[in-house]
Amino acid sequence: MLTAALPNPTTRRRLVGLLGLLGAVLALMLAAAGPAAAHATLQSTDPAQNSVVATAPQAVTLTFSEAVSLSGDSVRVLDPAGKAVDTGGPAHADGKDNTARVGLNSGLANGTYTVAWRAVSEDSHPIGGAFTFSVGAPSDTSVSTTALSGAEADDVVAALYGTGRAVAYAAFALLIGAAAFVLACWPAGAAHRAVQRLLMTGWVALLVSTVAVLMLRGPYERGSGLGQAFDLSLVRATLDERIGTALAARLLLLAASGVFLSLLVGQLGQPATPPPAQAGDGRAGDERTLGDERPASDAPAAGDERATVDAEEAELRQLERRAAERPQHEARLGLGVAGLVLAVALSATWVGADHASVGIQVWLALPLGVLHLIAMALWLGGLAGMLVGLRHGIGADAADRFSRIAFGSVAVLTATGIYQSWRGLGSWGALTGTEYGRLLLVKTGCVVAMLGVAWISRAWLARLRAAPAEAEPVAPVEAPEPVAVAARTDDPVRQAQLARQQAARASAGRARGLTPTRAGLRRSVLAEATVAVAVLVVTTMLTNSPPGRVASEIAAAGAANGATVPAPGVPAPQTVPGQTLELKLPYDTKGRTPNAKGTATVTLNPARTGPNEVHLSLDGVDGRPVDVPEVELAFTLPDRDLGPLPVPLTAEGAGRWSGTAQLPLAGNWVVSVLVRSSEIDQTTEIKQLKIG
Repeated sequence: MLTAALPNPTTRRRLVGLLGLLGAVLALMLAAAGPAAAHATLQSTDPAQNSVVATAPQAVTLTFSEAVSLSGDSVRVLDPAGKAVDTGGPAHADGKDNTARVGLNSGLANGTYTVAWRAVSEDSHPIGGAFTFSVGAPSDTSVSTTALSGAEADDVVAALYGTGRAVAYAAFALLIGAAAFVLACWPAGAAHRAVQRLLMTGWVALLVSTVAVLMLRGPYERGSGLGQAFDLSLVRATLDERIGTALAARLLLLAASGVFLSLLVGQLGQPATPPPAQAGDGRAGDERTLGDERPASDAPAAGDERATVDAEEAELRQLERRAAERPQHEARLGLGVAGLVLAVALSATWVGADHASVGIQVWLALPLGVLHLIAMALWLGGLAGMLVGLRHGIGADAADRFSRIAFGSVAVLTATGIYQSWRGLGSWGALTGTEYGRLLLVKTGCVVAMLGVAWISRAWLARLRAAPAEAEPVAPVEAPEPVAVAARTDDPVRQAQLARQQAARASAGRARGLTPTRAGLRRSVLAEATVAVAVLVVTTMLTNSPPGRVASEIAAAGAANGATVPAPGVPAPQTVPGQTLELKLPYDTKGRTPNAKGTATVTLNPARTGPNEVHLSLDGVDGRPVDVPEVELAFTLPDRDLGPLPVPLTAEGAGRWSGTAQLPLAGNWVVSVLVRSSEIDQTTEIKQLKIG
């Protein structure tokens, strides 16, 4: 009776413990994600923006469209001289998590005060802005750019933070995809050093990038410099947020994944156990000998008996082979289940703290987001395993299994990607009118390019299957032993022998089973993997951009207040500090009145940060001043999520107005002019200018 060897009890306990830990972390991650609206926006303030109050308020209160997280300097109030007049320690007003309130010092003098705020919305994206209010009467004010956070330092931190997120995505795909490739397509690959290095590279890169993102998150949220990355108080504050919980859970999961990788290499990296020696060969020989000595009349019976014995021996060998392979099959099954739970849990650390965790249909977006990430990892990370496998001469069967897995992954990516696109865009106009939509188009183009290269790879794979001599796995080519030949000799025969030996040794390490068909398949897979890198970069940019649905709503709200998002690719004129800048904005409200079409001229002096004297004039098509029922002027700094900052205008005659614009930060500002020529006809024109 045959008995099958089972995994030892230690291995069983490790697998059970690993599955339990992964399940617990996954449950915590999914339980932490609740419904909300994506990307908080400022809805109201008290005092109101650009308002003039008779007496100094005791506090400043901000109300947002959704819950926000606050830090110790989330709300700052600066007097006309740039001095802080708030008491610090902003908190939620009356326990409402969609508000922020900070107290003010007593005895505030009359003048214009600037409120600078910065918070983190529920989808983990930082938001910020500034507005002014006046006590008694408006006054000139000069607010330090440094007091509101330096743009240059924030740009450096943002670049490093984005790089860390991109590396984390790539490392996740490499770790999960390569492990799945080994388990499902090439178990023998676990014994190869190159595969082990591939798995370890994914694990180490994900660990390092996660730690980097955790340390950079604090400066990224607050717009501070790179030196604040080592501030432990900021790290502790990050850990209290949703994204900090996700990053901490990812670090715990990476510890569990280290155990998983050791089991993967330890179980599958061992040489296969050969089947036991066959005991029926001698008996078959004896039977054949006896049959030969029988009379000729008994020959048919002897032949039938030998056929029966051969069939029994073949069945016995098959049973013994299955028994010898059963331990590895059971190890692969256990590791496969553990790896699946690990992949789901790791992907939840992204999905549970990103766009999928807020907005509409969170209950559906979360599981589909997990499927999208896992399918991406199986396809893109599996390509890396495929490249290594082709380098070491895997058979056509293994390549064909990966081809089927990749096809299924593409199908899942297509279905989940269509849903995510609909959920994130909200309208066809957002596809080209928002940064999110344009990045989505770029990602779609990259994926289409990958599919084209993948089709070429399938053609090479079909050629590989059609060539029996090339379809089988190829053993590594060993370099020939060197022959004792003098390095310098005048003997032509010995020179030719030395040249052949050197050529053989040079090609042995890089031509392991790379027949022309295998080489063509490897080139196409390499091209596919190269495009995959671009897909990962664009994916990271997508997660850092507000969804098109939200961006459209913000732009619509900005237009209602007299400001819109500038058209992409329009250069901003460079200002010269201390000089007057003039901007001309042609407008057309599509009305029939004489004032429906003309040119709005905005002059700005001294065109630098701080208070600026603004003059607005409206001239008709004939160049004469025209009056309109309503006109509004506002400034917006999109890169810093600042504004719109309306400018209170004072009429100075027909078609002429003046006012003071407070521009607290340097950058590419957007000037918007709303012109209403009748009760129903109006338009908003915009133009960019660079301050500083």
